[in-house]
Amino acid sequence: MTIMPKPRVAKSTLSRVARYLKRMLWVCVMALFVIAPGFAQVKSGAIPGVTLNIGAGQNGGDLNSSLQILILLTVLSLAPAIIALLTGFTRIVIVLGFTRSALGTQQVPPNSVLIGLALFLTAFTMAPVGRAIYTEAYQPYIAHRIGIEAAQQRAMAPLRAFMLRQTPESDLLLFVNIAKIPRPATLAEVPTYVLVPAFVVGELKIAFTMGFLIYIPFVIIDLVVAAALMSMGMMMMPPVLISLPCKIMLFVLIDGWSLVASSLVTSFH
Repeated sequence: MTIMPKPRVAKSTLSRVARYLKRMLWVCVMALFVIAPGFAQVKSGAIPGVTLNIGAGQNGGDLNSSLQILILLTVLSLAPAIIALLTGFTRIVIVLGFTRSALGTQQVPPNSVLIGLALFLTAFTMAPVGRAIYTEAYQPYIAHRIGIEAAQQRAMAPLRAFMLRQTPESDLLLFVNIAKIPRPATLAEVPTYVLVPAFVVGELKIAFTMGFLIYIPFVIIDLVVAAALMSMGMMMMPPVLISLPCKIMLFVLIDGWSLVASSLVTSFH
């Protein structure tokens, strides 16, 4: 008679729950240290006899320090969305994906390579905007020459100029009508919450147009190879066995990746 081993599911589950509670405890402690200086500004009558003075700075810098930490955490959490939607990353990564699909190489290059290339091309394209934000907003704010509201306005100015330059007027009018606001007299009067979706839709439109143009020569190669195989009676041979090496050879001979990268970068100018 064999004795079945005792299941260890409950023990492993309890250990996972313990680890999860431990992590949540650390998160709560860190959140307390971040938010606590803000509550220290409450009137003295609200919490008698309790004072909090964490990281005190000059001229009552407790609240400013806590707000800076909160703003930094907020920006870090929104960084992927900012990079994907407020820069040229959307156009670049979609066009690179269309290029790989047109070649028919499945997962070559892999997604990590395409996303990395898209990030570096985005950084190269957005370098003037980043330089303007650094010199006009970040440096004066760090030097305490302007406040955070003025720094935010100065940081948005070059980014808005970039998005307005890339957004078609038809998309701006579309979202102005959807928002049911009066038609702005100038581009500077377009609200940011209207500009951002119009910019994203315009980027998608441009990316799909470029992807269609990239697809055309590869589709022609597929049609020629399929017609040649049909004329020779080789109907059982998959055309992709012949067309794939031809497309790769053509793409390498014309230095295709350099052409795609240069076309993407110059499309923003």
